Amino acid sequence: MHLTKHINKSWLISLLLIGCSTTEHAPVVDRTNTGRQTTTTQASPIPDAQSGSESQPNIHIVKKGETLYSIGLESGFDYKEIAQLNNIAPPIYAIHVGQQLTLPVRAAATTADTSGATADEDGVVITPLNTYGDSGTAVTPAETAAAASTSGMLTEPKATRQPYSAAALNAPVPAAVPQVATAAASTPAAAPAATTSTTEVQQSSTATPPAGSSNVDGIQWAWPTSGKVIAGFNDSASTKGLDIGGTTGQSVHASAAGKVIYSGSDLRGYGKLVIIKHNSTYLSVYAHNSNILVKEGQQVTQGQKIAEMGSSDTDKTKLHFEIRRQGKSVDPAKYLPKN
Repeated sequence: MHLTKHINKSWLISLLLIGCSTTEHAPVVDRTNTGRQTTTTQASPIPDAQSGSESQPNIHIVKKGETLYSIGLESGFDYKEIAQLNNIAPPIYAIHVGQQLTLPVRAAATTADTSGATADEDGVVITPLNTYGDSGTAVTPAETAAAASTSGMLTEPKATRQPYSAAALNAPVPAAVPQVATAAASTPAAAPAATTSTTEVQQSSTATPPAGSSNVDGIQWAWPTSGKVIAGFNDSASTKGLDIGGTTGQSVHASAAGKVIYSGSDLRGYGKLVIIKHNSTYLSVYAHNSNILVKEGQQVTQGQKIAEMGSSDTDKTKLHFEIRRQGKSVDPAKYLPKN
């Protein structure tokens, strides 16, 4: 009886404990980001290709004494491009002081490349197919074949595997076949032919600059005439360039290949003048000629005779020669060959 009461009392205590308890779940700990802080970064907007300053049109305010020809020379553009862009009618090309002229958008300058890439007159870069290895020398099929034949990898004799047996294990090792020595002996005989072929390809694929020329910024420059430099470059002078002395009628040649964008005598202080555009960056100027032999729009090659030396609009016979980079005069002596 006493035992029964004890059991009932224990059962009652258990029921009370169950009734008073609350249902709680075990805590769940997220350890995926322990010790880390999550930040949200907004991606920067991609700049618009058209928002650069180079793509914005340049505005030039006409000043007293300027003409469309002088503005074209100072800005480095063909005056006809400026006229067309601003609806200025030929042949007078009349402009007035204070007029706002929109200049053409200049093509982005490109870095000179030694891979043979060239640029046409509009600044379009033309790159030939890559036929050069990492060392810069021409890679030819003959050279590839020669390299493969001398790589040191043996292809003869072919190995054979025999089934395992006691007879095969005790069999004597056969003598080496002298085919490898024969192949090695024949290799020097084939090498001169491959070398000759490679040399010929390298000579034909390398352009030889004209004699007396220098390559600056991808353009081959040469002296426009022979004679003594009687006045060097002076950045403070009204006309900045080199004055080369000579005789009347002496030949004046194009310093580099390009397109004639001006031929005439409309620019004060230059006399009979020729201006050649070589690319979107460079112009060359030939002044004080006695006779002009080329027309506007004509393509000329380096060394081609374009005029004859004279003394137009000056006090002595000479050629005034300028190189302009984006319209700004630069020292021609830094571009011409040292001869």
